[in-house]
Amino acid sequence: MTATLKHLQFAPTPPMGWNSWDCYGASVREDEVRGNAEYMAEHLKRFGWDHVVVDIQWYEPGANSSHYRPFVPLVMDEYSRLVPDEGRFPSAAGGQGFKPLADYVHSLGLKFGIHIMRGIPRQAVHADTPILGTTATARSIAHTNSICPWNTDMYGVDASKEGAQQYYNSLFELYASWGVDFVKVDDIAASRLYGIHLPEIELIRKAIDRTGRPMTLSLSPGPAPVEHASELQEFANMWRMTDDYWDIWRLLYEMFERCEKWAPHVKQGAWPDCDMLPLGHLGIRSVDGGGSDRMTRFTRDEQVTMMSLWSIFRSPLMFGGELRDNDEWTLSLLTNEEALEVHRNSRDARQLFRDAEDRIVWAAGGGEGVTYAALFNAGDSENTVSVTLEQLGLAQSSVQARDVWGKTDLGEQRELSFTLAPHSSLLLKLT
Repeated sequence: MTATLKHLQFAPTPPMGWNSWDCYGASVREDEVRGNAEYMAEHLKRFGWDHVVVDIQWYEPGANSSHYRPFVPLVMDEYSRLVPDEGRFPSAAGGQGFKPLADYVHSLGLKFGIHIMRGIPRQAVHADTPILGTTATARSIAHTNSICPWNTDMYGVDASKEGAQQYYNSLFELYASWGVDFVKVDDIAASRLYGIHLPEIELIRKAIDRTGRPMTLSLSPGPAPVEHASELQEFANMWRMTDDYWDIWRLLYEMFERCEKWAPHVKQGAWPDCDMLPLGHLGIRSVDGGGSDRMTRFTRDEQVTMMSLWSIFRSPLMFGGELRDNDEWTLSLLTNEEALEVHRNSRDARQLFRDAEDRIVWAAGGGEGVTYAALFNAGDSENTVSVTLEQLGLAQSSVQARDVWGKTDLGEQRELSFTLAPHSSLLLKLT
């Protein structure tokens, strides 16, 4: 293990922000990033939302949806490093990269993030281009049998080769010079063919630390293997517990089991990640997730259930929709201060039970004298979900209960028992 795990300080609470993938796929443009950043600064920043993340393919001139275009030319500098396409990101002109865009996001009081793929560009390997800081070249460090099964842009990097660390050092030196605060690295946490890529994760950790810039490191896709929880905590700030997650009830239903498995491994600064929140206006130029241009397919009950589980489990919250199209309901989900208090400051979340009828209860500690309870009806019929104070670990005979989402006091309760609609939930603050 590293001596200090200094990187855990970079994300003392689960990161919250916006990511371009769910609405724009691989094709987001600078004006769209700026527009969503402006919305966040005006409507969400005071509630803790502060990350603006440009997802995959920002270096591809012709990207037009969430479909990847195999073996197309990418924009690359002389040292084998991908850089923003100036057609989609005009402020990158003149070799400025993402610095002008990051500076603008910072001027709004927000943080700027990017997505990258693990490895080195195939086009760099085929051209055998130089690597900054070493006599090694792209071809000499490439692991040409380590390839992403769903994107053709990159070869893996062989961590045992001279120049491998220098390549990643040069990448993160570049990102630090741009002012990047958050990096999501893909095809690294749980490749469908090769599993977790720990040697490259360690190269990336060392490269970030070397810059001296506090960049939050996010690893994708999932499901990351729980048996590697300690290494993930050692090297990263967040990692995906799941493959791509969309507005489909089955995927939310399956998340309960994933959260139960990962709950013992939630640690301050190192957060298992349930993936993005597919809320609001989705699929504008994305055909992923079995849908096209749409408002989320989750019912309102399902949206609250998702937000309740993410909050008590303390997953990072990355909104996936076009923020500027939010209606009042969607905005209310993101600005409920009582729910965000659970997300920000609760502790020791755990599933108390799940029965054969998919009645599920979670609990977590709060501040002094505060307990949180989340009651879920994950079944397809109305049902009554009940939990005793003893099951919650409380010694007193009664509690005062408050409905967090409804912001209403429910009075004195000697047992928590509520009839819930299918796929719905109740998040309670108990004092």
